[in-house]
Amino acid sequence: MSSEILINITPSESRAVVVDNGVLQEVFIERNECRGIVGNIYKGKVCRVLPGMQAAFVEIGLSRAAFLHASDISIPKGQTGDLQETPTKVPPITTLLREGQEVLVQVIKDPLGSKGARLTTQLSVSSRYLVYMPDTQGIGVSLKIESEQERERLKSCLVSQLDSAGGGYILRTAAEGVSETELLADLKFLHRLWQKLGERKSSVKCGEPLHQDLPLALRALRDLYNPDIERIRIDSTTTYDQAMKFAEGFMPECAVRLEHYTAARPLFDLFSVEDEIKKALERKVPLKSGGYLIFDQTEAMTTVDVNTGGFVGHKNLEETIFKTNLEAAQAIARQLQVRNLGGIIIIDFIDMEEIDHRDQVLLTLEKSMAPDRARHNICGVSDLGLVEMTRKRTRESLGHILCEPCPSCDGRGYTKSVETVCYDIFREIIRAARQYESTQFLVLASQDVIDRLNDEDSTNVAELEQFIGKQILFQFEAQYKREQFNVVMM
Repeated sequence: MSSEILINITPSESRAVVVDNGVLQEVFIERNECRGIVGNIYKGKVCRVLPGMQAAFVEIGLSRAAFLHASDISIPKGQTGDLQETPTKVPPITTLLREGQEVLVQVIKDPLGSKGARLTTQLSVSSRYLVYMPDTQGIGVSLKIESEQERERLKSCLVSQLDSAGGGYILRTAAEGVSETELLADLKFLHRLWQKLGERKSSVKCGEPLHQDLPLALRALRDLYNPDIERIRIDSTTTYDQAMKFAEGFMPECAVRLEHYTAARPLFDLFSVEDEIKKALERKVPLKSGGYLIFDQTEAMTTVDVNTGGFVGHKNLEETIFKTNLEAAQAIARQLQVRNLGGIIIIDFIDMEEIDHRDQVLLTLEKSMAPDRARHNICGVSDLGLVEMTRKRTRESLGHILCEPCPSCDGRGYTKSVETVCYDIFREIIRAARQYESTQFLVLASQDVIDRLNDEDSTNVAELEQFIGKQILFQFEAQYKREQFNVVMM
């Protein structure tokens, strides 16, 4: 598979994308005014403890207090061997934290929508091959390293370090196949970094960051690079120089694949990346066969509906549905990554009668989701014929980053009809006429509402004037949206 990373830098925004065989797979966007904070370590202050929720709110200098659950609070384990799981029985939050207490916390989820950031006190710092966790004991290995022999080899490289340096480690996917020398060099770098953070801890004030993760361009090198990546193109001279320095110091195998893009054609015009990003913001996704998908993202979950559309097939209905669902399964997996949709996801494939067809569609979805870096779990087909799955969400979706709720419908996706607004106005006039004394009423509304009141509903207006015994006047307001109106007594 031919893969590239494209990194586009402007003064106010950084963007990185992964392209496989000319097809956009993932999009990362970071704006200077609202940089992602996942991985940052802060000195925070507990502002509220909620025993009923087993959680606390912590001030870390953001506009909203961040959320810290009792299960994310580090408790010394004193064990070695495999990385220990969080204990099933979590102590009461009141025994772990108190209001006003200062605590070092790390962000594990960016603020999403109306929710504040999610925190943990189980601190960690990352490098190319390792994640170092000073307060945890043991060694964990990325599940994407499937060879049991390789997993054991990597563990054995670090076993000697458990007692001498303390702390726990997670071997990242990129560690597969690297030498012990490279792993130990990474480990020493992380120990030096943690030592420097310890020295700075006392001088940092509450609400200030103790440690900030790398900027997007360097994170893309660290987290997205793998041996399948043929080229990494960067269109900024300054960022290219920074990336080259970073790669030569920590990822020499990556440095030879860095390329400074200087052509006149915008970098994201290659492989039609800009067009693909625009398409990823649309609700409807066409399939090559003529079918289509409908994505609806809500606060609670994302739903995906599969439709045959203009695809009529060649044999019979069941075969037509089966082929549409197979194509949809591959398209859905890609769209989930490009749009960065997370949380609960419900997929409504077209109903299939043959059990074998259902199994093949589910298998296709699982295979298509396999390269996804985000942790996910596909639960199978429910009794209603729906595929239920979850995908880990650590940052805002592409739609939430690039868009905002429609000011006319407040994000509902629809507005009241002109007819409905006119009838709302009639009811408001009757209500005001019964409660207050006035000689006439002035209605302020949008142009389309005023046009209907003067045209289709003119008879209704005349009957209403006769009913209340008062004159009704109309005035157009250019700033009013359709559902806005005022009834003024004169």
